Amino acid sequence: MWIILLFLCSMSLLAGDKYSRWERFGGGPENTHYSSLDQIYRGNVQQLKVAWTYDSGDAYEGSTIECNPIVIDGVLYATTTTLRVIALNAATGKLIWGYDGLNGTKGQFPVNRGVTYWTNGKQARILVTLNSDLICLDARTGIPDKAFGRDGIVDLRDAFAGIPNAVKISSSSPGVIYRDLFILGSAVPEALPSTPGDIRAYDVRTGKLRWTFHTIPRAGEYGYDTWPPDAWKFSGGANNWAGMTVDLDRGLVFVPTGSAAFDFYGADRHGDNLFANSIICLDAATGKRKWHFQSIKHDTWDLDFPTAPLLATVKHDGKLIDVVAQAGKDGFIYVLNRETGESLFPYEERPVLASNVEGELLSKTQRFPLKPAPFVRQEMTESMVTTRTEAAHKAALDTLRNLNFGGRFTPASTKGTIVFPGFSGGAEWGGEAYDPETHLYYVNANEVAWILRLVPTIGMKKRDQAGQIYLSRCASCHKPDRKGSPPEFPALDHVAGRLTEDQMVQFISNGGGRMPGFASLGEPAVRALAAFLLKGEDREVDIESGFKPPIELKYTFDGYNQFTDPEGYPAITPPWGSLSAIHLDTGEFVWKIPLGEYPELVAQGIKDTGSTNHGGGIVTAGGLYFIGATQYDSKFRAFDKLTGKLLWETLLPFAGTATPATYEVQGRQFVVIAAGGGRGRPSGSQYIAFALP
Repeated sequence: MWIILLFLCSMSLLAGDKYSRWERFGGGPENTHYSSLDQIYRGNVQQLKVAWTYDSGDAYEGSTIECNPIVIDGVLYATTTTLRVIALNAATGKLIWGYDGLNGTKGQFPVNRGVTYWTNGKQARILVTLNSDLICLDARTGIPDKAFGRDGIVDLRDAFAGIPNAVKISSSSPGVIYRDLFILGSAVPEALPSTPGDIRAYDVRTGKLRWTFHTIPRAGEYGYDTWPPDAWKFSGGANNWAGMTVDLDRGLVFVPTGSAAFDFYGADRHGDNLFANSIICLDAATGKRKWHFQSIKHDTWDLDFPTAPLLATVKHDGKLIDVVAQAGKDGFIYVLNRETGESLFPYEERPVLASNVEGELLSKTQRFPLKPAPFVRQEMTESMVTTRTEAAHKAALDTLRNLNFGGRFTPASTKGTIVFPGFSGGAEWGGEAYDPETHLYYVNANEVAWILRLVPTIGMKKRDQAGQIYLSRCASCHKPDRKGSPPEFPALDHVAGRLTEDQMVQFISNGGGRMPGFASLGEPAVRALAAFLLKGEDREVDIESGFKPPIELKYTFDGYNQFTDPEGYPAITPPWGSLSAIHLDTGEFVWKIPLGEYPELVAQGIKDTGSTNHGGGIVTAGGLYFIGATQYDSKFRAFDKLTGKLLWETLLPFAGTATPATYEVQGRQFVVIAAGGGRGRPSGSQYIAFALP
């Protein structure tokens, strides 16, 4: 096989010129993260130096940058920590224009992973989502397009106006373009009240809504019988927060979805819950379903599809087949025929354990892919408990023996259940890469366990204390002591000074990211909650809850708790993060290595542990795979794409928890990455471009 791979790499570029540009999120419409540029290659990558740096200067505690920049005609478009949209000279990093749609607001932990470009040859537009707004900017000036929506802005919430409990809509991943349509998913709250994850297409010129696909089906629609009657009126989720990919030639858009809300307890949503945890193929022009593939039924483990799929052509059973390849938090890669949704590799339907929690009805069977093999371990055992130190091993083993543990479908419990692969994957949002020269598929992964514990829901009276409102609505994520679960959920015990009371009221009312809005509690209750968080005031107040679920959920969970040893390191044996290369023709692994390290452990002689990583990688015709992502060591690395051998690394000023991009300007190849840090580490606000001297 190595002879074949080397031969393919030595051939002239079979990918063609379309792979020499980085004009879309993920590199191009196929989202392969691949570039045919080869000025930087194995033999000279060690000579890479910083070519330019741009610092937006708007970092704050807890902020990050997750943006994959795009480059068109020598201009780099990206977003900053406070979601300013910027246009930079791609050769020098000099600012051309900036647009601040949030007026410099800080402290709301916004996330944006990129922007979308559209042109008809005469007009050129940048489309970007900032919280609940879809904004259309002139690509040359950064000025909003007055012909789009209302003065250049469409309120994404308008498309959900008829849904009784639509409370929060945003979008962290950029939409895709098909002809004159901008197709978009949503980030919605993962707890109730939530919003259905409808997929929408907007007219790219006017902002008018052109079609909608309901991921929680309505009466008469396919899949309606997999939910309780009229579930769309009270449930939420089944949303595409990770982005999607479009086949321009076939007019198909491929949409991966996440779990239904509430993520961890589904007594109000009995059934398989189609189209949650699915890959949905839609007609890009009309939004009509072509086919779907559901990986997990009635998910109560938060095992979303966390990244946009990629499109590839593979050789299978002697034939070239166009496929869509999708990695999941569950640690599996699903390779499906693009036109039919048929899996190229086999899987089995196996019985799984039932829940013993009151009201919960899990699906009796789940799908188990047989090939490719999982890229992370699938079962927690006592033999996997950390051996870093004798004390760490003993403490972790004692904790484990007081929990339920086993395979990935071990039911949630009030005792506490190990979820492995965990809430952050397996695969994560950075996205995978595919090399059309060699048919190798690259996936970076997290391999740490989490503890899911269900606890009784704390109710509220019609008149109650602000502290009780906090315990009822906020403590499951931010903890009763307000210490949070960083980096997923920030601490709230020291927010005074970061937001004014009015800003805090607005944030609590509208929500942000995965946080739902709580405007339904009524303004007096929201203001009391803001005063409680900012000043410690615990006053009594009237509560007006507009959310009336048909079933009051008896359980919530006690927060996102990673299974760690007493010193805070993952309580399982390494690797804690990995990078794998898999041949998509055969489904066989070509290589797998640990990704990332803990500098303090390296100093103790403990190497090759891997670490939690967020952000994807890119692969090039120069024989290289570039990736940052490792949040604890803040390194940016280049590997030999055929062997996984480390060829170059550099220390970034802040962790590069984003996907890089590569492009050519004035005959010079650049590789750029956002160094935004965050996620529990120091925060920055830089874009750094590397090139040969």
